Formats: sequence, C-alpha cells, structure tokens
Amino acid sequence: MQALSRHGPRIAVTLLPLILAALHAMGVLQLGVLQRLDDIFYDARLRATLPATRDERVVIVDIDEKSLAAVGRWPWSRDHMAELVDQLFDQQRIALLGFDTVFAEADDSAGLRQLQQLAQGELADQPGFAQRLEALRPQLDHDARFARALQGRPVVLGYYFTSDRGGQTSGVLPEPVLPAAALQGRTLRATQWNGYGANIAPLAAAAPTAGFFNALPDRDGAVRSLPLLAEHGGQYYESLALAMFRMLAGSPRIEPGFANERWVAPDRQALQSVRLVQGTSTLAIAVDERLGVLVPYRGPGGPQGGSFTYVSASDVLAGRLAPGQLQGKIVLVGTTAPGLLDLRVTPVGEAYPGVETHANLISGLLDGQSLVRPDYALGYELVMLLLSGLVLAIGLPLLSAGRAVLLSLGVAGALIGLNFWLYLGHGLVLPLASSLVTAGVAFALNMSYGYLVESRDKRELAQLFGTYVPPELVDEMVKDPDSYSMTAATRELTVMFCDMRGFTQLSEDMEPTQVQALLNTVFSRLTQVIRRHRGTIDKYMGDCVMAFWGAPLEAADHASLAVNAALEMVREVERINREHAEKGLPPIGVGIGLNTGPMCVGDMGSDVRRSYTVVGDAVNLGSRLEGLSRLYGVDVVASDATRAAAPQHVWQELDRVRVKGKASAVTIFTPVGRAGTVSAELAAELAVWKQCLHSWRSQDWDACDVHLLNLQRQNAKKVLYRLYAQRVASMRQSPPDPAWDGTTTFDTK
Repeated sequence: MQALSRHGPRIAVTLLPLILAALHAMGVLQLGVLQRLDDIFYDARLRATLPATRDERVVIVDIDEKSLAAVGRWPWSRDHMAELVDQLFDQQRIALLGFDTVFAEADDSAGLRQLQQLAQGELADQPGFAQRLEALRPQLDHDARFARALQGRPVVLGYYFTSDRGGQTSGVLPEPVLPAAALQGRTLRATQWNGYGANIAPLAAAAPTAGFFNALPDRDGAVRSLPLLAEHGGQYYESLALAMFRMLAGSPRIEPGFANERWVAPDRQALQSVRLVQGTSTLAIAVDERLGVLVPYRGPGGPQGGSFTYVSASDVLAGRLAPGQLQGKIVLVGTTAPGLLDLRVTPVGEAYPGVETHANLISGLLDGQSLVRPDYALGYELVMLLLSGLVLAIGLPLLSAGRAVLLSLGVAGALIGLNFWLYLGHGLVLPLASSLVTAGVAFALNMSYGYLVESRDKRELAQLFGTYVPPELVDEMVKDPDSYSMTAATRELTVMFCDMRGFTQLSEDMEPTQVQALLNTVFSRLTQVIRRHRGTIDKYMGDCVMAFWGAPLEAADHASLAVNAALEMVREVERINREHAEKGLPPIGVGIGLNTGPMCVGDMGSDVRRSYTVVGDAVNLGSRLEGLSRLYGVDVVASDATRAAAPQHVWQELDRVRVKGKASAVTIFTPVGRAGTVSAELAAELAVWKQCLHSWRSQDWDACDVHLLNLQRQNAKKVLYRLYAQRVASMRQSPPDPAWDGTTTFDTK
C-alpha cells in the first residue's frame, strides 16, 4: 500500500488512457481511430481464418461480360429471363433459385409494342382480328411468360429498400415476415427505410417470396455484415439470404428472440436472435443490434476466387451445360460485370461481387456457422478495459523497464488470445482495439513519465547525493524521491573512520605526483568496497576516509554492513601490499573505528561550502576508536553498540576504555570472523581470553599471567596479549586502587 501511495502520480497518468477508452466504449467520446482499428483487427482475423474451400451446394449464375456480349445490354428481355428459369429448373433440376436483381418495370419489348400498334390500326375492324390478336398476346407478352416460368417453383425474387429518394416506392412488396403486433409493444433497432424498389405485380404474384438484398456498409465503405430483417412502415421484412434459407428449411415462421434480462423491463429487452420456429423445432440465429449478421466469407470473390462455382448465364441460355449438371444446387442469379455496379468493398477483396456476399451468408446459415457482435459487447469491452488497465496502472510503476515490457506484452497477449478464442470457438466478434491501445498507451505513458519526471528526480537526487552515495542506492532512492532530502535529522547510524598507517613515512620518499597517484588509487579501491556494502562516503581527510551507513537510504542492518565493509577493506589493503611488494614499495596498514548510535545527519556547512555529513557524540567516539586500533594491534575497533547490532559476527573483547571527552566507559571489540565459521582453535583461544579479562578486572594478576602465557603460546605475534602482559607487570609494581573497575582511561586523542 505504501508503494502504491508513493507511485500515485505515475498510476494516475497510466490510468488516463483507460478513462478515455471507457468513454469511447460508452459512446460519450467517439474516437474514430479505435473503431477503424477494430475493423482492421476484424479483417485481419477473418482473412487469417478463411476456410478457402469451395461450397458445392451454392452456384452463382453470372450475368458477366460474356453474357452481356452474347445476349445484349442489361436489363434483358423477360423472354430471356423466362428461358433462363426454365433451363435451370427443367434441364438442370436445381433445388432453389434466388435473384440478386429486381424487376421493377414492365418489359417494353418490341413485339408487344407492335401488337399494341396493330390493335390500334386499320385491321382492328376486320372479322376475327381481335381473337387472333389475343391468341398472339401470350407469346409476345414477355412479363407474362416470365411470370409463368416463376409460377409454382422455389424462387425468391430480390428487391431493395431506400432512404434517399424522399420515400418513393415502386413495385409490390412481399408480405412482412414479422408484423409489428408480434413484438408486443417492443421496438427493434433494425435498419429503417422509407422507400423501396420492388418487383412488378405480375412477377410478385407469381413468386410471392422475395427478400431484400441491401447490405450494411461500415463507415469505411466495407461490407462486413448483412441485415436479416429490415423495417419499413412498422413492418419487418426478410433479406434475400434469409428468405432462401427459410425456403430450404420448409418455410418456418420467424419469431423475435429477446434477451432474458430480469433487471430490464420486457418492453426494453434487446433482441438477441431471429428464431425460426417449425413445430417443436427452433433455430436461433444470433444478430447484432442492427439485426444483422457478419458475413462468414469463405475466401476471395469472383469466378477465380474458388469459394463458389460460377456459371455464365449465356452458357445456361445456350444450353451448353450438361443436363442435370446443377441438379440439387442452390442457385443465385447475379452479376460480376463492372458496368452493372454490383461490386462491393469487403474485408477479403475491394471488388467483390455483391451476389457472392449473399452466397456466403447462405452457406454459413446452412453450416450453422455465424459470426455476430453480441449485445453484451459493451460490457465485455468495459470489463477488459478495467482489468487490463488496472493491472498495468498498478503493475508498471512498480516494475523495472524490462519487466514492464514483459507485463505489457503479457497483458496484450492475454487480450488477443481471449478475443481469438471467443472468435474461433463461439463465433463472437468482440472489441479488441480499445484494450490493446490502452495497454500500449499506458506502457508508453508509464515509460515517458519514468523518463521525463522520475529521471529528473533521479538527476536531482544524483546532484544531491551522487558524490556520497553509490549509484545503485540512488536508483533505489529515486523510487521514492520525496522521502529523501538534505534536511538534518537525528537517526541511529553506524559511522566508520579509516586511517592509513605508514602512509606518512611512505610519502616522504615519493614525488608529490606519486603521492597523489598512490593516495587516489588506495582511496578509489577502499571507496569501491564501501559502496559495495551500501555505505555513504562522508569525506576524505588527508590519509583518512570517513563513511556512514543508514542514511540517506535507511538500512536496518547498517551495523552489519559497516563491519563487512571494514573486514573487506582490510583484505583489500592486503592485496594492495602484495602489489607494493612486487614494486619494491613498503607496505601500508589501516586502522578502522566503528561506532553505532544516534547521530545528526544532513546538509551542513557554510554559505560557501556545504556537505552531507554526520555529527554528534557517537561520531566523535568512532573517531577515538580508530586511534586505538594501533595500540591494541588490531585493524578494526568497534564499540559495544556496534557489536550488539551485528550479531552475525564473532567478536573478541579488547578492553573497557574511557576516551578523551567522554565521561562514561565504553567496551571495545574487534571482529574475528562470522558466526559459524570460527575454528575450534580460535573458539578455545577466545574462551581463555575471556577468563583472562575476568582475572584482569578482578586484579588477580597471577591467574591473569597464567592465561596470558597460554595465549602467547598459541599466538605469540598478537600485540593484544603482549600489551596485557606489560600491563600486568606494571600493575604488580604500582597496584591500582582497590575500587578500580578495569577501565583504561585515555587523556589524549
């Protein structure tokens, strides 16, 4: 929770695209680019999953350029159309015929005009002329002949609705398939039209079943869906594809399928499907809010597309097809001739025959496969936006750049995978663009915020602390820059003073530039050790370096970090001395003092020069302890407070001392190893040393001598044991006050 609060501004920035996308999904803020992207994703997904197989059940009789050249320009005489119908049913024995054309005007053929002229001429008064004229009329009235060809056959005529001609109408509409009364007061959001162009009365009476062939182009002009029902004058009419499918299925009645939503009033429930009911059988065809279905395209269009068999209308009229070649087929009469303007832009082609869109829909209905944008698409979109947006808004600010990329890719992959699974497995076409764009923009904003805002904070922190704090600590601090400042505060820290021994003597025999190079080399290597252990460099003072742990970045184990750094610094000096030996240079040593306690830390100094430093009594004690390291013959001297705060180490007590400027005594120690790694010999030595110190403070000089003798046999070179042997000898000559508590007092620094 603290991390979320710290990254509040960044989370708010990352949530911005989620809010905009949600407003778009709800229709409050229309972002056309998202709708266009959804169309692009749908088209790509559709093309990637095309079956690319031929449906042998559906055949298209094509009024192509070859047919226009052979028969003449369109529209053809109804005599030719009657011959076409007779050929298809009598010679080819097809199962069903549908026309993707409309016959909106009477056939003004030359023969019929001549007959009318004869009826008005001089021969009209001759006996028997009227009877002979009526006998010729059926042969010359091509509309009547066409109507006779349609009569009693499974034929579906085509017609169209309009909304751009001022409500003009022509021809005769078929009976509506869904009267307004069947909706019981409900209203459907079907496409509404105020005009139509239908077939002339004789043809409409001969073939009473008809369907409109309007498409529903999207805003980019592409035909992705076809309506199943359309509304005109409060009545609902069926499309060409639905009418043909119903005829194949035995003409079941159409009923509306409403969503069963308990919390929505019945008269406001959305239509979910068009139900075909016949007896006890019901087939539900899912529809979108416009009562349309997405066309399940099979592949590229046209005679060479391979999805459907194309037969030239001229070949049918000329009888060039073998009898029964089209037996049992579902036939659609349409055109691919560019001049007849029935080529559409679709996701699978920019000049796609309009008749083939209906063929694809019929094929999909026969297979029970339909694609639909469900009425709950908005809810799905909002849920996906909320889930993905919150995951990214909360997760991205908490992660590094690399992990943020992986999280964003993971979220995008999950969105695409779920969307694709619902598409393939359930035929659901659901929004994807808003969620993907939200994920991408959220990632971009998060990275931009991190670079532009947090990098600025990092630069400011680097300017403040860069010369004191390791870069990796600055990287941690920038995650919460508001928590760090130069303002002075009292905190418990661990301070270190490290002084180089023998450096003064060494520098006397060297040139100034050599001294500078040597000092820089030693300081650089010791500084690297301090930084590796998360220490903060305070200052360099001659041949001494001062550092502290626990600020500006808090560390609960600051004492342990300081002890580890001190021990590694000792080993680093040993490596430096081996290098000096190879160069013929004398060795150097280090004396390190460590103390843990309350210190004042912050930006201190004058108006001319300031620095981030620590001050206080605990700091002074650390400096005094460093000066004692040479006396006790050890590299590291630490206070009892540091020992208590670093229990991971094994310690050897050195003494109880009272340094200059401090009234109370302090017990001092030196680290000899980490817990669990001390040898049995060292453990035994420490046990004897503990007894020796007890004898020393009890003024039992004889017992103390015995212990020291044993210790010197084990470790003859140890300065500490020789120091106490000298002290015992001195005490024998000048015994202390009986009230002496074993504390050594130092009057100098």
